[in-house]
Amino acid sequence: MIGRLDLGSGLGPEGGALTDTVRTSGGRRLAVQMYGDHEGAPIFLLHGTPGSRLGPRPRSVVLHRLGVRLIAFDRPGYGRSDRLRGRKVANVAADVAAIADWYGLKRFAVVGRSGGGPHALACAAMLPDRITRTAVLVGLAPHGAAGLDWFDGMAKSNVIEFTAAATGYKHIANRLHAAADGIRADPARLIASLQVELPEPDRRVVADAGIRAMLLQNYAEALRTSAHGWIDDALAFCSPWGFDPAEVTIPVLFWHGAGDVFSPASHARWLAERIPSATVIVQAGAAHFGALDVLPDVLRWLSADLSPGMIRSAGARARGRSAASPAAIQHSDDAVREPVRGRSAHAP
Repeated sequence: MIGRLDLGSGLGPEGGALTDTVRTSGGRRLAVQMYGDHEGAPIFLLHGTPGSRLGPRPRSVVLHRLGVRLIAFDRPGYGRSDRLRGRKVANVAADVAAIADWYGLKRFAVVGRSGGGPHALACAAMLPDRITRTAVLVGLAPHGAAGLDWFDGMAKSNVIEFTAAATGYKHIANRLHAAADGIRADPARLIASLQVELPEPDRRVVADAGIRAMLLQNYAEALRTSAHGWIDDALAFCSPWGFDPAEVTIPVLFWHGAGDVFSPASHARWLAERIPSATVIVQAGAAHFGALDVLPDVLRWLSADLSPGMIRSAGARARGRSAASPAAIQHSDDAVREPVRGRSAHAP
């Protein structure tokens, strides 16, 4: 499945971080968590599939150093957020707007990782007057994209999952309900089941004890009550997204590890070719979880256009932030809770 080991640069809940409940216009509940500098540049982090608001992120000290206020929430059906049956990828834009309104935010940036990537693009396409920049890390292209062999280079587990989703609700629901039941009983079995498919760069990430502990927490929260979020994500990825990525006009940064087998790098290249405002980096020697290392530099790039006057949040400031050019986005081991040794990569 895409994003089963969707990693970031942190571990577990921050001390003092509380979950807010935001109501949409239709009355649905969205569980939201804020990390880092609460007066800093607001950036939404859209989690992977399956995932939750407790998922991977830079440590609090790194976020404060960047001057970033990181906002994460459970997509509908995950964690503590109510389900939105039949949702499309495009529906995320209204939820992000509702959360931004609740916090009094006029402008903000968005980053999506793995299964959060298509959702970040939806926000960029549908909220261009509010979003300054968007980043997509190891994301997917639309299923059935013209000129793209969508499954080429993809791990067997993802091919099976997305084939089931494209077949219809019953097939994917039966598969993922059973998988979610097993993960709730023993979250560690999910990690163990993936070992055979992991390329070497990802094996080194998964071997880290701190990362493994974070994964267990993330998936336990994502699937705490049901597999509905997971099912609805898979169906949404394999159905019309509800927008055309070519409609995106704001700056977009695509980052992908060249060895990614969960969402192949060809997806990022396909998307970047169709978005005139896009920059794409495909990094040699990295795979799906290379997003762990580059996220702090990506956040620095995203925050560059978020001046205090644009944010419209009381006391908002952008302390200690300087823009990172796409070419400067590198692995950043100091942002990892327990740095994984031996991982290095260079953009070709």
